[in-house]
Amino acid sequence: MPTNKKKTQVTASPERRRELLATAAEVFAAHGYNATTVRRIADEAGLLAGSLYYHFDSKESMLDEILSAFLDELWQGYDAVLAAGLGPRETIEALVTESFREIDRHRAAVAIYQKESKHLAALPRFHYLTDSQQKFEKAWLGTLERGVVSGAFRADLDIRLTYRFVRDTVWVAASWYRPGGRHSPEEIARQYLSMVLDGIAVRA
Repeated sequence: MPTNKKKTQVTASPERRRELLATAAEVFAAHGYNATTVRRIADEAGLLAGSLYYHFDSKESMLDEILSAFLDELWQGYDAVLAAGLGPRETIEALVTESFREIDRHRAAVAIYQKESKHLAALPRFHYLTDSQQKFEKAWLGTLERGVVSGAFRADLDIRLTYRFVRDTVWVAASWYRPGGRHSPEEIARQYLSMVLDGIAVRA
């Protein structure tokens, strides 16, 4: 008489799971979510495609973990900065520095977020991307507005244009930054901030 046997799902160790997600993140960043297949990720990880399903039920679940981990860590840092009671300029400096640290820790995830979040947010599983973007915008616009009101920033500053400039020039670094390079994320942030806040021309 036949018996029904339940399939046993193999659980990867935390370290192995991180390795697989890191590999998947690099593949998603390089080829895009839609063009990436489970087979391609498995090939890069040195696994059979079927073996990857023992660890993750879909490429969607892998991407969800990649983006969630990045955003959770980003907001831990941002929330700490925003709760610290710093002045507007100091808040901008701390937010920019934290952003470059996140690019250092999650470069591939940042690249995915920049390229994919707009259309991913339309999927039910990724609705949190819209919430995060709105929260991100509120934090930066609020800080810039506070700086204008307090006199820390120029009165003629276009808040929304400035926000877009700062946002885009910070996060585009994910396209060229490589961890372990010549400059630390803190050093890059210092150079970036000196240009954004003080300009590049020598004062007469």
